[in-house]
Amino acid sequence: MEKYKVALKPSAVKEIESVPRKKERQQIIRHIGLLASNPRPPGCKKLSGHDKYRIRQGTYRIVYAIEDGELVVYIVKVGHRKNVYRGALG
Repeated sequence: MEKYKVALKPSAVKEIESVPRKKERQQIIRHIGLLASNPRPPGCKKLSGHDKYRIRQGTYRIVYAIEDGELVVYIVKVGHRKNVYRGALG
C-alpha cells in the first residue's frame, strides 16, 4: 500500500495547538501521522452527509477527508467531542 501525504488546514493546526495538555497534543499528532500509512484505520467512521471521516483520540476527534486519486489525507478539524461537529466542517 502506498503512503498518503497528510495535509492540515491552518485552522486545524491552531486547534491542535489549543489542546491544553501536551500529552493529548502528542497523541493527536501521532494519530494524524498514522493516517499516512492507513487512512481508514479500524475505528474510523464516515460522517453521514459528508465525504469526511473521523477518528477518536480520547475525548478529541480528528475529522479528515481522503483523496485516493492524489493519495492525500486532508485534516479538516480537530476538537473536543462535544463541539467538533458544530458549525461547518469546512
